[in-house]
Order: sequence, then C-alpha cells, then structure tokens
Amino acid sequence: MALIEARHLSKVFGPSPKKALALVRGGMSKDELLAKTKNVLALDDVSIAVERGETFVVMGLSGSGKSTLIRHLNRLIDPTEGEIVIDGVDVLGLSIRELERFRRGKTAMVFQRFGLLPHRTVIDNVAYGLEVQGVRKAKRRATAAEWVRTVGLAGYEDRYPSELSGGMQQRVGLARALSTDAEILLMDEAFSALDPLIRSQMQDQLMELQARLRKTIVFITHDLDEALRLGDRIAILKDGRLVQVGTPAEILLNPADAYVRAFVKDVNRARVLTVDAVMKPPPLRLTDETLEQALAAMQRRGAEIGYVVNDRGYRGIVTREAVNAAIASHTAPTVESLAVDAPSIDAGSSIAEALPATLSSEYPVAVIGADGALAGILSADRVGEVLTPPAEIKEAAE
Repeated sequence: MALIEARHLSKVFGPSPKKALALVRGGMSKDELLAKTKNVLALDDVSIAVERGETFVVMGLSGSGKSTLIRHLNRLIDPTEGEIVIDGVDVLGLSIRELERFRRGKTAMVFQRFGLLPHRTVIDNVAYGLEVQGVRKAKRRATAAEWVRTVGLAGYEDRYPSELSGGMQQRVGLARALSTDAEILLMDEAFSALDPLIRSQMQDQLMELQARLRKTIVFITHDLDEALRLGDRIAILKDGRLVQVGTPAEILLNPADAYVRAFVKDVNRARVLTVDAVMKPPPLRLTDETLEQALAAMQRRGAEIGYVVNDRGYRGIVTREAVNAAIASHTAPTVESLAVDAPSIDAGSSIAEALPATLSSEYPVAVIGADGALAGILSADRVGEVLTPPAEIKEAAE
C-alpha cells in the first residue's frame, strides 16, 4: 500500500466553495467560475499515491495547484472534497492534538523562502523541530550539530541566518527538516529562490542524502529539468487538474497530451534519459548450451548473434557465423569459449554517455546491471527512436 494517498481532492477558495464545486461538476471552467462567482478552483478531483521511499515530484506552472496540493498532505489546508490517508491514517479525521503530533513526528517541511527564525543561530534553527518534540537540550544540540555537518555547514553553527548566503540558508532549512527524523519530507519550491549554480548543488546534495536515507519526499517545482533530475515519478498539474503521472522516461517518451508534449519538447533527452529506461530485452541469451543447441536457438529466433552469460555475469557475444564455423571445424567445445568481447554500457548511464559505444558497434550493445549481469541491449536504432520527439516522428511519417 502507498504511504501517502490523496483521493479525489478538490479545493475551492472563495465565498461558496461547495456551490462553486457543483458548478465545476456541471461543466463550468476555472476562468468562468472566477468571473461569475469570485471563487477560485485550485484543485479539481486530484488523486495521487506516493510509495514509501520514493521522490515524488509535483510540477506545473504558476496557478496549477501544486503548492495547494502539498499543503493538503499535512493539513495546512483542508480540501473542499476528498480524502487524505497517510500510512493508513485518515488525516482529515485527526483532532487538533492528534494533528499536532502527526506534524511533529510524521512530516517535515522545507519552504521556498527558507522559513528560518532570524533571532536563532544555525544550530538552534536546526534543533527547533526537536525542541518542539520535547527532546532534551543536550541531545537535540548533538543531533542538530550532526545534521549541520551533514549538509556541509560545519563551522557555521553559531552564525545567524542574516550572515549566510541563500544556498546556505536553504541547507539549514533542509537540516532542520531532516533532524526530526520524520518519514515524510515535504519540499515546496525549496530550491527555486536560489541562483542556478547553488540550485544545482542543492539538487546534488538532496539526491546524495536520499540515496542514503530513503525518505519519502514530495517535491514541488515549476522547473521540468529539476523534476526530471530528482523525481522517481512526476505528477503534472494544469489548472488544478492532474494531467499525467509517470516516471521521467514515461513522461518524455509518452506524453499524455499536447500540454505535456509542449513541456517536454525542448528537453535534452540524451542527458536526461538513462539506458535502463530505454533498453530492450536481449533477443537471445546463451548459457551452457552445446554449439548445436546454440545454433538451433539462433536459427529458431532468426538471431545473427547471441549474448553469452553464466553465473559470473555477462561474458561477451557469439555470432551465428562463428558457431557454424566451430561446429564444422570442431575447434571449440562450448559457446562460452567462443564468446568475444564487445562494447558494453552500464544500465545507469545516460544516453549521452552511451552514444559513442552504441553508434560505433556493429551489433546492439550489451547493457550491464550493477550486479554484472546482462540487463538488456541498446541499439543505434533504439537511440534514434527515443531521441526523436513524437511530434517529429509524426511529421516525418506524413
């Protein structure tokens, strides 16, 4: 079961939200609703499910409802309609006291404008959440000091926010959120106020921390490059409606509509897509077959090459021509003894990194997983296919 579930969330801001929502259900658009009733439709029947340990990015343009959505998850905003269930708990059914405990222990939030307390030092800002939880001073300061070091601010413990750069202030905000050991991290446009270089560094640090901590992160952004870089999955909102949810590869390769296609059309796919997202299964794996068995398998599959594997992982390729010659000359006893080295690429490589090997190889290149096993293959034709946006494919066909 997903850790976070938002079910059919709708939110209207204004004098008569329930009546306004009924008008929307009757077909009235967001713009008409505002003009005729002074009500603002922020979310319209949005459902998402966030798995434990994933980074789930919600993106969209200004006014799409993304910040409204994240504020529902810890009930900073209550929906006009819908349900919020976190770790099996109906969040909307919590009393004020229960909600306070939920916010202190289950979730932590990182804001766009840092949200630091100006009269507190770095270490006291980081320790603030632990102080609210009632943790003793010595323990909370020790924990805070550890997180200050983790985000690269050792030596700045006694500085005040006004003495820090924007990027450093955001590191303090991140350390404060992480120090409470909350399972869920809510990040609302957390890096958008930073200049591009510092923003990239913060993205690097978040990915490094997430690889180690495996928090459940809901990250809000209006920046597609940031979404593609950080997200295990991405939800795209438009005018309060959910347009598409998918992995970065699914969003890029199979955009749901013209709106998403417009978003992704200028993305450098070679840099964003990884080999494991676009590789194909090997047409033929050969293990301990005899040469005759290998030849029969190649003929049956119409394969000119086979990819040889054993319990030590990927060993190389054999061609049908080589197998035929070995059978005729009786020079090789096994398929593995015929295997020859050929270009291979790591499954986690970007398409850009894989291009030289793919384009120079006569055969589809073996893709190797972290365990050394054969994970798939990547051909030059497949690379060309995934690097060509759907609109260009359509135009070429016409």
